Amino acid sequence: MIRFISLAFTLFPFAQISGQDSSGKKELMLTGFIDFYYQYDFDNPASKDRPAFLFNHKRHNEFNINLALLKLSYAEKKIKANLGLMAGTYPQYNLSTEPRLMQYLWEANIGYAFPDKISIDAGILPSHIGLETAISKDNWNLSRSILAENTPYYETGIKLNYVPNEKWATAFLVSNGWQNIKETNSGKAIGTQIQFRPSGNWLFNSSTFIGNEKPDSSIKQVRLFHNFYTTYAISEKINAALLFDVGTEKKNSWYGVALLLQYIAASKVNTAFRAEYYKDKNGIIVSVSQPGGFQTTGFAWNLDFYTLKNISFRVEGRYLHSINAIFTDNGIPKKNNFSLLGSMEIYF
Repeated sequence: MIRFISLAFTLFPFAQISGQDSSGKKELMLTGFIDFYYQYDFDNPASKDRPAFLFNHKRHNEFNINLALLKLSYAEKKIKANLGLMAGTYPQYNLSTEPRLMQYLWEANIGYAFPDKISIDAGILPSHIGLETAISKDNWNLSRSILAENTPYYETGIKLNYVPNEKWATAFLVSNGWQNIKETNSGKAIGTQIQFRPSGNWLFNSSTFIGNEKPDSSIKQVRLFHNFYTTYAISEKINAALLFDVGTEKKNSWYGVALLLQYIAASKVNTAFRAEYYKDKNGIIVSVSQPGGFQTTGFAWNLDFYTLKNISFRVEGRYLHSINAIFTDNGIPKKNNFSLLGSMEIYF
């Protein structure tokens, strides 16, 4: 955290030169976000860590920061660049396999826009997979679905984008692999993304990943993965989303599905509900050393208050049920887990 604060303060002098070009568009902008949380897991884990397949809001019965983020963005007609620095329990757990200094990097990339609606981005990029992100305020639910927690939040590589019109957007990606900054083998992964907006109410997304995630010293095992989601604005106050993931590796498969509903009760009050199911029988993504592997159903309900400008208060209850006793209550195995989560989010 101390290193992050030191690095963050080096950005503030640059924020002072933020201005506008002749068209009025900002060339340099500094934004920030902080998610301060408290969570109580009724299983009372001795280590204070939530289950291993969760990476956001990880700590039990303590006040902590899930994500503190400062991002500096530069943009002009053809060139853009982003540098984001972060700290908190999210990078502590989700980037634990990366080199220490790289764990502070939220985003570090450059982009160039060619003619004919083609552009290219290179560096550490937001993942092209999934609806949910690690920035809580951008998600309907405060916690993340099991699908989101077990797919990449970031990737390192080159992304070619083609946006022919307002309805269609496509991308092709070559990366180091499944959520890697530092390369783990000599191979590269490829990915695609197609988005279709037939109207203002609908969004359809299809994302793929193909790559070998084993080290060079192991037998090559190609991972094939597809992420699909769709969102629909039922009315001005009600939104719905359907998420579906499916993957295979060495003839073993896994999948997950989630249904999200959001209700905008008032201008300063939102609520959301999520039902989900995830099955990884052979432990490709979530390892469980019990017959039947990881098969878990979950429900989450949250209530959000936007009482102050750029500040939100959110609370959520979450229930998880597995076919196996993968949870422990004071050392006793059990199949169910319940937690309460509260968060204050500040952003600018």
